[in-house]
Amino acid sequence: MAARFLEVDDFDLVVFGASGDLAHRKLIPALYHRDCDGQMPENARIVCSARRDYSHEDYREWASLALKEHVSDIDKAHLDRFLNRIHYVKIDIGSGKGFDDLKAILNERPDVIRAFYLAVGPDLFGTICEKIGKAGLVTDQTRVVIEKPIGKDGASAKVLNDTVGAVFDEHQIFRIDHYLGKETVQNLMALRFANALFEPLWNAAHIDHVQITVAESLGVGGRAGYYDTAGALRDMVQNHILQLLCLVAMEPPESMDADSVRDEKLKVLKALAPISEQNMDKVTVRGQYRAGASAGGAVPGYLEELGDEASTTETFVALKAEIANWRWAGVPFYLRTGKRLAQRVSEIVVQFRPIPHSIFDAEAGTISANRLIIRLQPDEGVQMKVMIKDPGPGGMRLRQVPLDMSFAEAFKIRNPDAYERLIMDVIRGNQTLFMRRDEVDAAWGWVDPILEAWANSKDKPRGYTAGTWGPSASIALVERDGRTWAEDGL
Repeated sequence: MAARFLEVDDFDLVVFGASGDLAHRKLIPALYHRDCDGQMPENARIVCSARRDYSHEDYREWASLALKEHVSDIDKAHLDRFLNRIHYVKIDIGSGKGFDDLKAILNERPDVIRAFYLAVGPDLFGTICEKIGKAGLVTDQTRVVIEKPIGKDGASAKVLNDTVGAVFDEHQIFRIDHYLGKETVQNLMALRFANALFEPLWNAAHIDHVQITVAESLGVGGRAGYYDTAGALRDMVQNHILQLLCLVAMEPPESMDADSVRDEKLKVLKALAPISEQNMDKVTVRGQYRAGASAGGAVPGYLEELGDEASTTETFVALKAEIANWRWAGVPFYLRTGKRLAQRVSEIVVQFRPIPHSIFDAEAGTISANRLIIRLQPDEGVQMKVMIKDPGPGGMRLRQVPLDMSFAEAFKIRNPDAYERLIMDVIRGNQTLFMRRDEVDAAWGWVDPILEAWANSKDKPRGYTAGTWGPSASIALVERDGRTWAEDGL
């Protein structure tokens, strides 16, 4: 089955931090794939900027090496065409030197779409936006893309959003969360709203609970310095996991219009039951990995990697969240994320309630409740666990089997990376998969009291051995409710 890609309008994409890791691993490969698939117009340009003293040719060589490392099949003609799109401008953010050179390049085509991608640390977001404004680079067709983290708490997020908002209108600001660009996340909406099967059952009467797991097998590595100022709750829950929760739990939007979708997501965030010092011991678990084994070898603990024995930063979080509305009253949402866990996997598990009455005798075996598993990574797909009769004579014997759909096997095409879709959505001006400011505020409004409660607690994060599924307390969090973490597919 061939994929259909619609060409976007002509554009200039400016990447700040173009010599960094994000550009190397994700942005340059994503743009190359979009060019190969014929989605870029003939005259589209990619203007890359960093502090390095590169010429156009130097940076194109850097980009070529990045593609050879991260793209499996490179076509020479496509590569040459793509590299010819790239221009390089040396810019020093602190002094502002180089913005005049950038302005000269962009003013060659003042009427095309102009997008600024800030692939830099969040401490530079405000400064870059201010300098873009002072240089007169903002037009009616300008967009700006900012990565997480958007603040360290609600107060700092407000300052950042105010600074960016002083230069760009809200409809020009694209707060990117790459999880929302994943193919399976898009299919979550298709499953719910394009089929008559699921939506009538998508409520507390038929769903027992929901689990969202984002697990990483790697440690913090070179990100230890940043990670120790953030922790798992800020790094993963406040953005990625809460956005996934919103897509699972939101009401059907009026349409796929960006604000219609984001209005419904906002309602979910506002309906989250508060977690504070009064109930944190019952509904939160935080952990920190110790030395153990991963990928067949011994690995150090977080404190050893960090070089600070006193750190209380969490590398694991498990939460029991509840949504106080009619659809979801009484349905717990178990959220879990961590570093150095047993596997790298991200998935959403929707556990349906058991059948109300069994007509089968005991010899048929145990009847397990249906389960919908939406796998985000590493193997994107959707799986439904159903009961069937075990084949063969000898009476009725039941067993649970998966109805399994793998995107790679079903469509026989390369599965586009999330950044490919999201960058093209920026060019189109489609904000459906990007966070609106009030979403960011509402997410911090729920997370801030948890951070405050932990800060006021004398308890340290619970230790867990690297290569396991986290602290034993996270198992107890679920099993107190008579449930268990769904690890049969892991």
